[in-house]
Order: sequence, then structure tokens, then C-alpha cells
Amino acid sequence: MKKVLKTIYYIVLAYISFIGILLIISVLPIKNNIKFLTVLSGSMEPKIHTGSIVVVKSVADYKVGDIITFGQNTKTEVPTTHRIAEVKVENGEMVYKTKGDANNGEDNKEVSRKDIIGKVYFSLPYLGYAIDFVKKPFGLMIVIVIPAIIIIYDEINKIGREVKKLKLKVKKVEEEVEEIEEEQKDEKEKEQE
Repeated sequence: MKKVLKTIYYIVLAYISFIGILLIISVLPIKNNIKFLTVLSGSMEPKIHTGSIVVVKSVADYKVGDIITFGQNTKTEVPTTHRIAEVKVENGEMVYKTKGDANNGEDNKEVSRKDIIGKVYFSLPYLGYAIDFVKKPFGLMIVIVIPAIIIIYDEINKIGREVKKLKLKVKKVEEEVEEIEEEQKDEKEKEQE
């Protein structure tokens, strides 16, 4: 049972650490940094599943066929991840027509270069659900509370084992003291005879 709990503990700890590292890397204010974003719709199925995390990085040039993420990434607005269907130049600026793989037609709005967050390099299916869960107060509490409970439980067990060891040592020392006292008492009785 202890091995199972320890294995679960290390798996949960590794999973939480992995998610934490992804979040930290994603928010570092480094120019052209890799971003980890969650896909919330099925418009790119089956290539990118709903709930996947996409790894996005800004590049110098985008071409037809590239999957890009564009739009605002705020609390009220979510960026879109679609494939470039057409590239054209308007007023000296590159403009992109995009389309979700699962959508019937191209998007109505054209995307300018400044609106592009980056090119999608790969996706991690369904991991986005975990990230979104952790971003919510209840999810964050669980991610903090469960490992804390596991750590506290483990520490209490360690303390309990140490207390048992100390009790055994004290008992052993008491027995030795009793033996020495009895030996001394026996010696005194022999001397008196």
C-alpha cells in the first residue's frame, strides 16, 4: 500500500511540476518566447483536438498551410488557432486568410501580421483541460492542497517511525539500567555475606 501511495505521489508531483514549468515558460516576458496556449474549440479537428495545448512561437515568415494562432489573449478574449488558406499583400502589408480544418469556409476576418501570436509547432492533446482547471481557484486549490496533504501525511509517518525508534531505544536503555542496578545490588549482597 505504501509503494502505491508513493508512486501516486511521485506521478502527481511530476505532473504538477510539468504543468508549472509550462506555465512559467509561457509567461516569461522574453521577445519571441514560446507560448503554450489552450485550444478551446473543435475548428482544427482532427489535427488539433479541443482541449489541446499548442506550442506557438513567432517566426519571420508565414506561408499557406501554416497553422497560426492569432488575436488577443486576454481574460475576455481568446486567440484563434487556424490554418493559413491564402496570403496576399494589401497596402504594402501582408494579410492572411485563415480557415479551421473542420470549418466549411474561410474565416470572414483577414488577419494582419501584427495580430499573429505565432506559428503552431505541435500540440499536446487534452493537456489544456488540466491547465485551464489549474487556472481556476478550485483547481489551483486542489493542486496545492492535495500535494500538501500527501507531504503532511508522509511527514507524520516519518515522525511516527522516529518516535517508535526513540521509544525502543529508551526502553532498551531502561532495561540495561535495571540490569546494571540488579548486578550492583547482587554484588552488594555478596559483599555483605
